[in-house]
Amino acid sequence: MELSFTDLIGIFGVTIIVITYILLQVEKMDAQDLSFSLLNAVGAFLIIVSLLFEWNLASFLMEFIWMMISLYGVLKYYRIKKKGAVPPEYDGNEEADY
Repeated sequence: MELSFTDLIGIFGVTIIVITYILLQVEKMDAQDLSFSLLNAVGAFLIIVSLLFEWNLASFLMEFIWMMISLYGVLKYYRIKKKGAVPPEYDGNEEADY
């Protein structure tokens, strides 16, 4: 089996999402972190790019919805930050103490 460039893009997207989920489960990342939503959105976007070359409607819908939910998380983060209610451990710049 030969991997195309678009396959590698999709695999990179999957890797980002899986590592993000692992970090969440081992409590090295919080679901409220900006980085959590951004990494999920980027990973889903990369998978969507690969799906444009090897179409699969079900997978496309899953990744599109995943990306939209993640972007909602990013917008929610910035709305809360604008109101000054984001604790320092969720600003994506400092490591939280767990």
